[in-house]
Amino acid sequence: MAAFVSTTPLLTRPGFAGAAVARSPPSVAATVTMETAKSEAMPFMKKPEGLIPSQDGYTGFDPFFMSNWLDQEWAAKGEVKNGRVAMLACVGWWIAEFVHLPDARFQNPVALDAALDIPRGLWAPIIISVSLVEILTFPQMLDSNRRAGDLDFDPLKLDSPKNRLSEVKHGRLAMLAILTMVIQQSNNHKPTLSALFGKV
Repeated sequence: MAAFVSTTPLLTRPGFAGAAVARSPPSVAATVTMETAKSEAMPFMKKPEGLIPSQDGYTGFDPFFMSNWLDQEWAAKGEVKNGRVAMLACVGWWIAEFVHLPDARFQNPVALDAALDIPRGLWAPIIISVSLVEILTFPQMLDSNRRAGDLDFDPLKLDSPKNRLSEVKHGRLAMLAILTMVIQQSNNHKPTLSALFGKV
């Protein structure tokens, strides 16, 4: 991007009345070149200004510039929470394909279809349990002094910068994975792992 700065012509008037106005030499244009910072993840795009490099999992990737209007502290906390849910969902999705409760209603290996077989009465405790977790962790989500994912729960003392980064990466992968498996089973209604390895 170039900015052009022109010098203002200087006018001088001699003390003698009626003398002609003397002008300075023609204005000279000075060109100042400013290079626009580029995205680290996508060098052909402008660098998103709202991203926080110190956050776990920072890669400079924000092609839609959502960081320009979305609070990044809140977004980071939401990403970690959704990533954890997605990782649990992936594990549960695969286990449900092979492990079933001793009832004919729970023998469907297709997780997406099996969810529809759950009696209505069992949905209540599931929804209540999930809601309690959300309610109990909501104050930590609003605490600006807490980093993303810090819920005062670390019984195995695994917290470290390396593990926090791994959690973010695995969470992102799990969110893509669970979305892909939902699309797959919506399309062909076959068990995911069995279909992957040609068992069905």
